[in-house]
Amino acid sequence: MNASNLSSASKGALVIANDLAKTFDVSAPWLTRFIERNPRQLLKAVDGVSFQIEKGTTLALVGESGCGKSTVARLLVGLYEPTRGGFTFDGQDAHAAFKSDNAKAMRRRIQMIFQDPYASLNPRWTVANIVGEPLHEHQLVEDEGELQARVTELLQSVGLSSQDMSKYPHQFSGGQRQRVSIARALATAPDFLVCDEPTSALDVSVQAQVLNIMKDLQRARGLTYLFISHNLAVVRHVSDKVGVMYLGQLVELADKHSLFSNPQHPYTRMLLDAIPKLKDTGRARIPVQGEVPNPLNPPLGCSFHPRCPLVNARCKIERPSLKNLNGIQIACHAVEEGRN
Repeated sequence: MNASNLSSASKGALVIANDLAKTFDVSAPWLTRFIERNPRQLLKAVDGVSFQIEKGTTLALVGESGCGKSTVARLLVGLYEPTRGGFTFDGQDAHAAFKSDNAKAMRRRIQMIFQDPYASLNPRWTVANIVGEPLHEHQLVEDEGELQARVTELLQSVGLSSQDMSKYPHQFSGGQRQRVSIARALATAPDFLVCDEPTSALDVSVQAQVLNIMKDLQRARGLTYLFISHNLAVVRHVSDKVGVMYLGQLVELADKHSLFSNPQHPYTRMLLDAIPKLKDTGRARIPVQGEVPNPLNPPLGCSFHPRCPLVNARCKIERPSLKNLNGIQIACHAVEEGRN
């Protein structure tokens, strides 16, 4: 997205990511490289991603494993520092704030729900300690009585009870553990929640319960979500806008209804064609063709061109930029030229 499009689209936006990029050095140790005469290896996990999220709405990022979704999530909560680009939160440079004396105030407003509820909760702590830790850390309670009351309120907001405060994580099911994780994330009364595949480790029936809780909390508290998922059915249920990522780049960004009813990018079409549909029972499904290229040696030009049915010579040498076309943002020469 160019600067003029970004500035015009950003009015009223709570979250603005502009040309976010993260490169990891995955080289072998220096001595090994010297002996084997190998160069350094750099992995571009995220390569120039731009988007904006209005307050109270949900942007979902989807794509195959390894496309950079979770790296974007970690960039937005300050777990990674960007190699290039930036992230503005409520008009502030968030990464500058993360490194300043005002870091706690920024982290209080931005929280994350992790993918695995079995790994993200301390097994040695009770639920009261887990949910109460952010309240202590940010000095949001003055005494033990107020702490107990706040933890009780948070647990009840996610469908648990005050009797659960004395329990340990191993005494809960996966869905209940994720509810504890959500309660912990809500403890600081954040404005923005980054949700990194929060239901992928749960059974389908439990997924629906957790997603409904998250939607109810969003309506009640005016929360803004970035929702990371590879499950398009989940994305359709929770999102307002959807961004499709491929090999570290956004290839399509549109509102939910436009994307699911009329996908434009060939990769988005392939993802949607791979979803089983009741009306198509008995019809052979079209799988996503080919394999994701090696991110250490990505293709020249459009990174999707080795798998694209609409590829031409331009696609192989010129990388498409994200442009506004027909009311959506898309990075595709074929769509731009009307070859679709």
